[in-house]
Amino acid sequence: MSNSTYNKMWVDTHEDLEYLLKQEINAQVAKPQTDRVIIFQMLVTFYVKYVQIFRSMEVLYDQIVHPQKRRVIHHVLDGVMGRILELKNEMVKLEFSEYHYCDDVLQDLKLTPEDLEIPIPGYFVKDRLKVLKIRQNILEQILAEASLPVEQKKVVKVLTLEEAIQIIQISERARQGRLRAKFMLEIRMQEEKDRLSKYRAASTLAPEIAATRIQKMWRGYTGRKIAKKERAEEMIFIEMAPPPNFEQLSPAHLQAQKTVLQRHVVQEVHEVEYQEALITLKEQVRAVEGMDIKETLQDQIRQWFIECRNTTGRFPNFPDAEKGGSAAIFATKTPEEVLQEFVTQGEKKKKKKEKKDKNGKKKKKKKGKANKEVEEDGWKIAESHFLPTIKEGQNTFEATWKNRNEDTNFSQKYVAELIKEEKRKEVEEEIRVQVDELMRQELKNLKLAVDRDKGSKKKGGKKKKAKKGKKKKKEKDLTLHRTINSLYEELIREGLLIRPRNVRLSDFIGEYNYLGTTLRQTDIEPMPSLSDVRQLISLYGILPLGSQAVHEKAPLVKSLLLAGPSGVGKKMLVHALCTETGANLFNLSPHNTAGKYPGKIGLKMMIHMVFKVARMLQPSVVWIDNAEKVFYKKVPKMEKELEPKRLKKSFPQILKSIKAEDRVLIVGTSRRPFDAELKTFCRGFQKIVLIPRPDYTSRFVLWRNFIQQNGGILTRSLDLSSLAKVTDGYTQGHLSQAAKYILTEQRIKQLHTKPLTAVEFITPLARLDPVFKEEEETFKDWYAKTPLGKKRAKAAKEQGSDKGKEKGKKGKKEKKKGKKKK
Repeated sequence: MSNSTYNKMWVDTHEDLEYLLKQEINAQVAKPQTDRVIIFQMLVTFYVKYVQIFRSMEVLYDQIVHPQKRRVIHHVLDGVMGRILELKNEMVKLEFSEYHYCDDVLQDLKLTPEDLEIPIPGYFVKDRLKVLKIRQNILEQILAEASLPVEQKKVVKVLTLEEAIQIIQISERARQGRLRAKFMLEIRMQEEKDRLSKYRAASTLAPEIAATRIQKMWRGYTGRKIAKKERAEEMIFIEMAPPPNFEQLSPAHLQAQKTVLQRHVVQEVHEVEYQEALITLKEQVRAVEGMDIKETLQDQIRQWFIECRNTTGRFPNFPDAEKGGSAAIFATKTPEEVLQEFVTQGEKKKKKKEKKDKNGKKKKKKKGKANKEVEEDGWKIAESHFLPTIKEGQNTFEATWKNRNEDTNFSQKYVAELIKEEKRKEVEEEIRVQVDELMRQELKNLKLAVDRDKGSKKKGGKKKKAKKGKKKKKEKDLTLHRTINSLYEELIREGLLIRPRNVRLSDFIGEYNYLGTTLRQTDIEPMPSLSDVRQLISLYGILPLGSQAVHEKAPLVKSLLLAGPSGVGKKMLVHALCTETGANLFNLSPHNTAGKYPGKIGLKMMIHMVFKVARMLQPSVVWIDNAEKVFYKKVPKMEKELEPKRLKKSFPQILKSIKAEDRVLIVGTSRRPFDAELKTFCRGFQKIVLIPRPDYTSRFVLWRNFIQQNGGILTRSLDLSSLAKVTDGYTQGHLSQAAKYILTEQRIKQLHTKPLTAVEFITPLARLDPVFKEEEETFKDWYAKTPLGKKRAKAAKEQGSDKGKEKGKKGKKEKKKGKKKK
């Protein structure tokens, strides 16, 4: 695609965004809604549309080469990502569920479930590539030093005489057996040759009969071959089978991939040029316009002195540098307004104190009636922290880029005029600081000369009153005299900071639940699909960790629990979370912390070091494997020495210490969450994601992927549909093991002569224990006991009772009508 195509795509996306913003404004102004179905439909529609805009913006940011346009797109991207998270939070509060099904909205908008996939912006890692490479090199170097190869002496086992004789007998008998087998094979082959020679001598056919038999065999073979070819062509024509070169990339596709890579190179070149231009053009503006700016600022401030003197009868006080200096004076305020501000400051303070006293009394009364008021008044869309960001980006686009003629800028390099406009403001602010110092001195001299009889020092004790109040206790830095690099190295050597595997979120394969809406309509809560799980990891983990602006304003998620049976991909998702965001991975699992930093002081030091490094080198993920062990109901005797509950008491303090500006996420994984104390476990983990065993559609896709990954070839003899049906209950780990076990090097060599069949994969799976329905039900029952699960069940009961009342009312009305007729 060319630059003009992407520019047109950018214009179209902003038009859709403008229309969506108008819809949001109308929804905020509209009357409060009471119907939950209408509210959910509105939220889902906004959510789906924002996801489409997000997908378009991500492609534009990845492919547009103009450095200034990319900054506008980046700003809008942060706003759109944050708005998606806000809408998701509203949907969870409304439905009391992390999983939502919006088939009707997708159908109305003519979209597919794939269009709901949350894209992961490439700049999460690309913008920090140099830092990540340096950090990775340090990590590899320390790991290499820590695990130096040690020469191990080979231990030679001394055999007894009986054992030595037994080994010699076994090898000798095996040698004799091989020779005997070889001799017998030669005898059988000779006998077969003799038999065939006698048969040929006895049965001699006439040349005509022999020719007809050969013709018959050949014609049958060619007929079957032609029929097979025609059937294959017919299946391809009706799109029931893929074409032969379907998996191979076409030349056009390869060329498109090259173009994408070339555009990335051009982006880097243009970015370097842009950064150089920022410095050179700023100096140019300072040299050319600096003196004029200085003179105009001085004239404006002097004029303000005179106007204030004329209106108030005295010279004003010059604002401090902390309050903005002279910039605060000219923030569209007249001298009269400045005087009024001074007068009303005292009155505002008194009013604030009175309001605080009144509000303190009213709050207690309002808490109990809050839920009733919501029900009576209806639901209204909450205020957004990200809509102003989106509007700002939209306004910048319309004011600067929408109608700009770029016929002369074919290479899409920076626009010098725009840089000068930005740098002119910066230069003005820098010169303003210098001018303010001069004008303060000038004002001081004027006051001494004109206002000598008036005291300049007034009410000096006011500043001390502002200092009153409770001082926040600052946490003691236990490693004050140590550098971050030394702490980083120590954590690596202790095994608390590990290297994440290079796994992408797209490697977590799974399909959308196409029966979700149908099951919910029949009051059956469906198990979440793997596609839903992948989406939640993107929303709660990747997007907030990847963007500082999103993390600070979006609904804060401090901890996340991934619960599910073993083999469903919990650890893989943790590693994918780190790979997609370039995050550090800290391992605070009970089995990993056992024996490290013993005692209370040691535990305190370990937690301090981990979270100090995590904050300084954010984004970071703190992983707790087997998280249920930290919150055990009762510690088993076998695990008492490991002290699995070490972190339990300090866990609430850890969560409190994580602020909005800290891109740190605690991720727990658990295969037996029902072994933990439910209340403390749910308090520790803010969001709980239940990962089920794969359903039929997911197993079908997984089998196809695993077989191809391990070098297998898909043919008609391999019935993937039946294989996916038969392997119900087996997890992704089981399927992967079976594929690796069957597709050995020897088996791959035989694929052209002996194609794969579904029966081959059954044998290795028969040795593994699947996830039975009883185990899945225990996970489902446990999730229903969590706070969100209880709210969901309560809401379902209320809806059921409302439906029953409506049916009762209808029945009474029908009875009354029947009596009247009689």
